[in-house]
Amino acid sequence: QEEGFIHCSLRHQLPGVAALLYGSRPGPDELVVLVVDAERLAVPVRYEAGGPGGEEFPHIYGPIPVSAVVDVEVWTGGEAASS
Repeated sequence: QEEGFIHCSLRHQLPGVAALLYGSRPGPDELVVLVVDAERLAVPVRYEAGGPGGEEFPHIYGPIPVSAVVDVEVWTGGEAASS
């Protein structure tokens, strides 16, 4: 609500984002990846960079309905595995 959108990542962006936000954690991780089907959203998805010339990330401008989440994957530190 504070930002006005939900920060998201494309699959190839996940390792860098996870490392930046969560670092490397020893042992099993409790992070999961929600796979969202953008076609099931009723709100805009915009690809925007954090700064001029920066990498663009998807931002969802509104709520994500449960019906748009098509998979939940366990994050294993370098890739997600379907559960």
